[in-house]
Amino acid sequence: MVVMFHHPALSNTDLPWLRVSEGGFASLGETFANPTEPTPLPAAHWVGCNESLRRELGLPSDLWQQQEALELLTGNRLVANQPTYASVYSGHQFGQWAGQLGDGRALNLGAIQTPAGLQELQLKGAGPTPYSRRGDGRAVLRSSIREFLASEAMHGLGIPTTRALCVTGSPAHVRREEVETAAVVTRVAPSFVRFGHFEHFASNGQIDELRALADHVVTAHFPALQDKQGAERYVALLNEVTQRTAVLMAQWQAVGFCHGVMNTDNISILGLTLDYGPFQYLDGFDANHICNHSDTSGRYAYARQPQIAYWNLFCLGQALMPLIDEQAPALAALESYKQTFPAVMDQGMRDKLGLSGAHEGDRALVEDVLQALQEDLVDYTVFWRRLSVAVRESAHSTHAFEPVRDLFLHREVFDAWCARYLDRLGTANRTSAGDTMLRTNPKYILRNHLGELAIRQAKAGNFAMVQDLLQVLHAPFDEHPTYEAWADLAPEWASSIEISCSS
Repeated sequence: MVVMFHHPALSNTDLPWLRVSEGGFASLGETFANPTEPTPLPAAHWVGCNESLRRELGLPSDLWQQQEALELLTGNRLVANQPTYASVYSGHQFGQWAGQLGDGRALNLGAIQTPAGLQELQLKGAGPTPYSRRGDGRAVLRSSIREFLASEAMHGLGIPTTRALCVTGSPAHVRREEVETAAVVTRVAPSFVRFGHFEHFASNGQIDELRALADHVVTAHFPALQDKQGAERYVALLNEVTQRTAVLMAQWQAVGFCHGVMNTDNISILGLTLDYGPFQYLDGFDANHICNHSDTSGRYAYARQPQIAYWNLFCLGQALMPLIDEQAPALAALESYKQTFPAVMDQGMRDKLGLSGAHEGDRALVEDVLQALQEDLVDYTVFWRRLSVAVRESAHSTHAFEPVRDLFLHREVFDAWCARYLDRLGTANRTSAGDTMLRTNPKYILRNHLGELAIRQAKAGNFAMVQDLLQVLHAPFDEHPTYEAWADLAPEWASSIEISCSS
């Protein structure tokens, strides 16, 4: 299916900053990147504009004043001789082989050269593609704002992620659980290649295409592996992806992030956080929390995410086997996850506690405090932030830990743990340790209720909270006195917010 485009093309002089570069995913050809035009939306307008990312990408300072940019980033007009495309992939969804999937509502504008290197621009919600599977190819304002803010929140936390340049909106109606209005997110990443891309060509016996894809990924994104030949190159690729995925999972767990739908078609080959749908940051700590209302079996519960990532890596390893042949080196690459994830996780939790060095009892100290948090459903982010402040202030105050203690119903449990913790922390350099913790434990996260409030205002035509949240989330470790309330405990009504795969 080719979607017909009705608006006149832009010339290169209209948008001189948009110069599609060779070497992006589209360079692999139409087997990988199917030319597909977006479907225009009426009365496009800006919803959210990421000025920080605009500067990083070296885009013009007047970008948000350019009508041509608004039309391009909504999918209403294209630049002449620079076609957009959708890519095909397959994947496992909720543990079951789903067969062919593909970019059902995403269109790539191509790759552009930036000070940050080659970056691909992708419009999410720009209309149907050959892979829409009878869907409308649209995104709604609600989900688009969530992705825009979430990807930038992750970037602010220092966690690898796709980015979001902007959101544009339209009064056009889109039907989900109810009738909503349409929106388009412009996503930015070095690559949007997923595990599912490899699964697609392997499952169809397209070994030449599988090799071409793997070689492209190595050349474009893992240049240190280019000198390796034959099976050794693809084992090294699998090992590198395994390491990056293990690190990403440790970062998710440490900050309390729940992805919600870790299907293999939603997992990045570069170790980026990809596809923000039913995500959530933990409020009250519950290791078994399921953020996706559609996940009735709890497959993607918070505590299960590291194991699911390992399972997904085995799917990738299986897809690469036609290029590797022998199982032993592939298994060795995959098994490295078992060393990398716990090592990075342990270090991440020591950082949250302000501990230097590694001591034998550190893991038990972490496990016990998490159990105490779970027992009383203590707010995860507030606990770590208050603990950071308490450690810093304990250098000159005997009551510094009272605000932390107040979070617990079973205060005697916290008291016993805190005594062990302070013994491990020691008395020297408390101020320095607290400062380090304040740079590790964020004060601000994108809580569901904050996103919901911004969405409600945006639906009424007021986009100010979207922009304000964006600025705060870009600096989540800093103090923002004007927005102090956004660091508070979640209100009771937040627990009634349901998010699903359509979110």
